Amino acid sequence: MDDSSATRRPHHQLKTRQMALLMAIDETRNLHQAALVTHMSQPAASKMLKDMEELFGVALFERLPRGMRPTVYGDTLVRHVRMALDNLAQGQSAMAALQAGLSGQVNVGVILTPSMTLVPQAIAATKAEAPQLSIGVDVGTSNVLVDGLKRGRLDFLIARIPAKEEDLSLVYEDLSEETECAVVRLGHPLLDRPALTLQDLASRAWILSPRGSILRHQFDMLFRRHGLAPPTNVVETTAMSVIKALLQQTDFLHLMPLEVARYYAACGELAILPVELACNMESYGLILRADQVLSPGASLLLGAIRRVAAGL
Repeated sequence: MDDSSATRRPHHQLKTRQMALLMAIDETRNLHQAALVTHMSQPAASKMLKDMEELFGVALFERLPRGMRPTVYGDTLVRHVRMALDNLAQGQSAMAALQAGLSGQVNVGVILTPSMTLVPQAIAATKAEAPQLSIGVDVGTSNVLVDGLKRGRLDFLIARIPAKEEDLSLVYEDLSEETECAVVRLGHPLLDRPALTLQDLASRAWILSPRGSILRHQFDMLFRRHGLAPPTNVVETTAMSVIKALLQQTDFLHLMPLEVARYYAACGELAILPVELACNMESYGLILRADQVLSPGASLLLGAIRRVAAGL
């Protein structure tokens, strides 16, 4: 044997039937019993063992007067085959669990902006892969959603970590930033006004989130930074059905995430006022419980959300 052949490492692949026979011989120490366990004739089992020994170029079992025992080579191979079969069994179990999870229930909590853009696309992608998976979507404020996550009612969130939240049991993963804009009904008189300024908006009627919310604070501070009093003619609500009805029937203005506003503008339901508002919210992202093990269905939806967010 030359040096090059000595240093070459042979690549051998065993079939699952051969691995099963190896395990059976090791467990029974008898070729006849191993053949019965693996549902083959003894001559077929003997030939298969001989083929494996020729494949590796070593004796895997010693033939004794009353049975067989593994050689050092056979013992080494059996240990690795056992690990391979164990991994295969774990993979099969994982597949079964995945199939069961994909026909189960996933509940996700979402703030407004991703509920209009990110989440619908992720749900569509998930349902294309797992049509039997039931997906519940709870739209609300970050404070309420975090409470639902802690109580176990929600699998994970797309929201913001509340300012006073100090619970280290929550894990946060950043997804996107949020820019705000002003929206009105189609045909609103302000749409014909050139060069709108913040002062033009201060005396107008607005639909806003309630006082105490992060967005309302940002909105009020926007006017105060420019020496203006925040609007006082205000309707406070976060109910989208009420907001849309008021906007379409009155000359109210509404502060809305730009991503959501673009959706409604594309649908021809609302118009975006041509005025820049220096009002940006903190980024939102995925929030999970650190000690939680997600179901296969929840993991599938989570992966779809990450992919869609990366694309957006």
